[in-house]
Amino acid sequence: MYENEYQRRLKKKLKERFPGCYILKTDSMDIQGMPDLVLLYGPRWAALEVKKSKTAPHRPNQDYHVGKLDDMGYAAFIFPENEEDILNELSNVFAGSE
Repeated sequence: MYENEYQRRLKKKLKERFPGCYILKTDSMDIQGMPDLVLLYGPRWAALEVKKSKTAPHRPNQDYHVGKLDDMGYAAFIFPENEEDILNELSNVFAGSE
């Protein structure tokens, strides 16, 4: 599966799990290494860097930006192998936002 296919399926799952959530796609040409998706849900937010698999390589600055954004709120790498864990973490982050 290609990353864009996984990302499309993931966005659908996120919309189903978090109704009314805004999902914004970042522009990699603007800030290199910025996570792919920013989720806005009520007063809370999260950033996700989407990878097609656990072993997919990280591009320059991705680890830095995911770490920095996680310090500010919530950010993570998400891939099929950890998807359910990350979705559960997002449920905790977004708790009370419905």
